[in-house]
Amino acid sequence: MKWRIAANGVALVVAISSVAYVAGEESVAAATQKFVANDAKSVLASIKVENEYKWGYRRSLFAHWSDLDGNGCDTREEVLKRDSISKPQVDPYRCYVVAGDWYSKYDGKTLRDRSDVDIDHVVALKEAWDSGAWAWSTSQRQAFANDLTDRRTLIAVTDRVNASKSDKDPSNWMPPLKSYWCTYLGDWISVKARWGLSMDQSEFGRIKNLLASDCSTLTIASWSAAPALAGVPATSGTAATTATTTPRTTVAPSLSPTTTSNNSGTAAPTNTTAVANSTVNTTSPSGVKDIYPGSYCAPVDGLGTYKGTVYVCSKTNAEGSPYAGGRARWRKATN
Repeated sequence: MKWRIAANGVALVVAISSVAYVAGEESVAAATQKFVANDAKSVLASIKVENEYKWGYRRSLFAHWSDLDGNGCDTREEVLKRDSISKPQVDPYRCYVVAGDWYSKYDGKTLRDRSDVDIDHVVALKEAWDSGAWAWSTSQRQAFANDLTDRRTLIAVTDRVNASKSDKDPSNWMPPLKSYWCTYLGDWISVKARWGLSMDQSEFGRIKNLLASDCSTLTIASWSAAPALAGVPATSGTAATTATTTPRTTVAPSLSPTTTSNNSGTAAPTNTTAVANSTVNTTSPSGVKDIYPGSYCAPVDGLGTYKGTVYVCSKTNAEGSPYAGGRARWRKATN
């Protein structure tokens, strides 16, 4: 199969092997490994640093407070039961926590009214979206929003403190209780690493500085692979087809027989970047949903659709000129 990307009067011809493209494949691959305890600085160094993806977030994209295990208790009630420092009273007919006592580690307050308790996503849903979850499937986002397999993902805290945190990362918010900072940083790092999420430069820099100055001996406890990411073919919102990865024979931009010049009237240079031994994952044009033209994407040469139009994940700018560095974006493809 071949797709072309219009580029200043030059058509970039891309030869693509027919295998299944998986949205968010890079982050999925990073999260499928069981992690053995290690020092926080080493784990931090393993996390990808890149600009955040700031488009398209809606809280409804993360189906939260679900009952994923089918035991009749939604995630909020499960955490209220788990985090109560006294034996909670639970209505057995509807799995509702009637009473309990909760210690908010963010501010050191003890809460006795469940209405004062928020269940905080340590890495907020919007922060997760901006850091890579935009490329996950619906089921992967739901698994993240309701993750009870690792206590560091969700925590019961004072509602007002959680409201002040909102979707901020450690570069612009830390818990009021400073003695909890190192634990909070460890939890933040573990969630980001476990789920294959990236950090932006300011977030990474602040955490690195705090580890050096306040938490130099911090160790990240071990974890199991993230649910819905480990051992499960990642999907882009639809059932995944069986995927096999094959070497790409040729992926070199070349001049189209019908268009031979750029805007300057001279022949555009041919990009001969070596790609012979790399691989590319694609699917049929209808297989990738909810892509946003011009937004970041991976892997390069993957296919997506927007309102019925086919797009290619490509390192070309808005005018169609190819570039070597930086991240790829969705660009319109032409047959």
